[in-house]
Amino acid sequence: MALPAIDIRPNSSGLPGIQALSEIVGALLTFGLVASVAGVALSAITWAIGSNSSNPHLAGRGKTGVIVAAAAAMLIGAANTLVTFFTNAGASIR
Repeated sequence: MALPAIDIRPNSSGLPGIQALSEIVGALLTFGLVASVAGVALSAITWAIGSNSSNPHLAGRGKTGVIVAAAAAMLIGAANTLVTFFTNAGASIR
């Protein structure tokens, strides 16, 4: 007994409000990038204050903040590409 083939694909007309949801997600991406820029700036200031005051703990926290904020910006910028890649990879599994 063979199982029936199921072939369901995402579409942009299946639900009302998809366009509005796309705009909301785009706004969230923008907000995330602005927050990442603020995180880099604040962390760099913390790093500088820690270095100038000979406070290695504060300087280390500033360095970590710069790396985390930069990584967040990279992931936000690559979100569309990452989702598209994994969608295509999942669709190719048979």
